[in-house]
Amino acid sequence: MTPLNERERFVETLLFGKPDKVPLQPGSPRESTLETWYRQGLPRDVHYYEFLLEALGIEYDKPAGPKTNLGVSFKMIPEFDEKVLEHKDGHYIVQDWMGAITEISDEFDYTYIREAKDFVTRKWHKFPVQNRADWEAMKKRFDPSSPGRYPGDFQERCKALANGDGVVSFAFNGPFWQLREWCGLENLCMLMLDDPDFVQEMTAFWTDFVSRTMAPILARLQVDYVLVNEDMAYKAHSMISPQMTRKFLLPSYERWIAELKRAGCRVISIDSDGYVAELIPIWIEAGFNCCFPMEVAAGNDIVEYRRLYGKKMAYLGGIDKRAIAAGGKVMEREVMRVVPPLLEEGGFIPGCDHGVPPDISWGDFVEYTRLLAKLTGWL
Repeated sequence: MTPLNERERFVETLLFGKPDKVPLQPGSPRESTLETWYRQGLPRDVHYYEFLLEALGIEYDKPAGPKTNLGVSFKMIPEFDEKVLEHKDGHYIVQDWMGAITEISDEFDYTYIREAKDFVTRKWHKFPVQNRADWEAMKKRFDPSSPGRYPGDFQERCKALANGDGVVSFAFNGPFWQLREWCGLENLCMLMLDDPDFVQEMTAFWTDFVSRTMAPILARLQVDYVLVNEDMAYKAHSMISPQMTRKFLLPSYERWIAELKRAGCRVISIDSDGYVAELIPIWIEAGFNCCFPMEVAAGNDIVEYRRLYGKKMAYLGGIDKRAIAAGGKVMEREVMRVVPPLLEEGGFIPGCDHGVPPDISWGDFVEYTRLLAKLTGWL
């Protein structure tokens, strides 16, 4: 078989094609994980993934040319001023750049509130949209034509990506995620019951903002992969019912996916932690064809999902982090339970079912990746 480049291999895999190899994406460590691995033998002066491949004897075909990203922002412009409001009893109370009042342990820099550099517990005290006056003010921060929304060299970046062999992708928040950032989870859920028209107004605004912001990208570039961030599930259940998902979120998904498909985007993925079994049928109906990260501890079983939904849905992740941490035969049984059956049909890039935690040792991570590399064609 003719060798594929990274871009071709990624798309071919997730579209249930016949790739030469399946992308090797074992999972990404957080800061505390890397600190643990440094103590266990990973050199500090190397990138963990490059060192991992070298340790396994894998020659990785990096994309040719300089690494480029689009640099397009779906965030608010301007952002709120970040500032520490209070520091006592081992905690910071902070106004973050999204306008929320948030609490975090002073073990971490307060910027960890919004940057997932480690496994951090946070507490939210207040959200920026408390009433319609707040909403009117918030809308002004989401103008697709705001200076800084697109980088000054946007045209050049598009040309570089079009001519490269890396995966062309971008991501943005789904309506549930974004409205939760504005209103807070409990407030949003109550609004869905008490003032559904207001929720639909905010959702329609966000839907239009995303469509208008991504339109210049789609007009200039063949995009391979788009990820919609939409954390909306706990362990055992989704955060809102399937009926509410259809009412409040499905119209946004359908509009975006129609626009992406018209522009030739072939893999449209949704990212949600938690138990997503109740949501997958709706996502398939909307037009999503990929899910991530498929947490096993929350009750997800992608082997069963494949039986139920066949090739309507591809998956990334799906390997139980607890089994990887256990190592040895426990890890091997979990990998062999999940990976070979799905790889046989395609539409699957195996990996840790979330960020790699520090209880996964460097040695166990190497052996787990070695097994993945054998199964995916790298060894």
